[in-house]
Amino acid sequence: MSTTIFNTQKSILQAIEIPELVQRGIKLYVKRDDLIHNEVSGNKWRKLKYNIEQVYQGKFEGVFTFGGAFSNHLVATASACNQLGLKSIGFVRGNELTINSNDTLKRCYELGMELRFLSREEYALRNDKQYIHEIQSENLGFYPIPEGGSNYLGVIGCQEIVKEIEIPIDHLFIAQGTATTSCGVLIGKNSQTKLHVIPVLKGFHSKETMVDILKYALLDEDYANELVEDVIVHSEYHFGGYGKYSDELIHFIKDIYSGYQLPLDFVYTGKVFYGMLEELRSGNFDNQTVVFIHTGGLQGNGELVVFG
Repeated sequence: MSTTIFNTQKSILQAIEIPELVQRGIKLYVKRDDLIHNEVSGNKWRKLKYNIEQVYQGKFEGVFTFGGAFSNHLVATASACNQLGLKSIGFVRGNELTINSNDTLKRCYELGMELRFLSREEYALRNDKQYIHEIQSENLGFYPIPEGGSNYLGVIGCQEIVKEIEIPIDHLFIAQGTATTSCGVLIGKNSQTKLHVIPVLKGFHSKETMVDILKYALLDEDYANELVEDVIVHSEYHFGGYGKYSDELIHFIKDIYSGYQLPLDFVYTGKVFYGMLEELRSGNFDNQTVVFIHTGGLQGNGELVVFG
């Protein structure tokens, strides 16, 4: 498989020098996974990489997957398949939608993805094994990728993020949606590095979700619990819930872009960067090295915030 179009060497480590942190000896870096590709960026490619390899090894003609109306994962899957000569089917939550409902869905269609719109009741079955088997039976030659690329192969792909960082790290900060990426990073980091997760969903059960994912990836529930025990969860930076934001967050995102040319979105990375700086300012991080993992996801409404 030729995956050189998604070159992870583009994911540089960018130093961010904020005077008040520099004075305290805090070295802050950003792992720029958003630079991997303009559409298949960040954790989207990490979670797709080994799933796509399975497609080639199994000689499948394409993939099918799931996502909401503004899903970065759907666009990433459509774009990857388009560039790799594979077919794609996207099952979208909301049977009231059409390909013209928004720019995300239009882009998926332009990239050759066949879009099928499901009622919310049917979409709720997306993780049901029997339901997936029925879809496979109706679409022979298509490989299933779960919503968000959230499976064992997605976890394994995400562990490579931290393994590419060649400097000693005291603290890692990362956004948490499905928790697949944070599970991969947790497996990939060394024992001296503390992992901080900031869920962007209100009321998200971070550690429980991580254990559920890891016990399948590691085949050892006790070890999964042991790993997750030391994860530090900062659950107060969701700004009201998934996709919600405030004027303060928007101004913050624009200030960070203006000062450091670091694009952030208001769904994931903007909230996490904001939360991380709040923690660094108030906590005991003096003379420590901190890395923020930029998970991409700037497609769609995120750009309106960064550049608007």
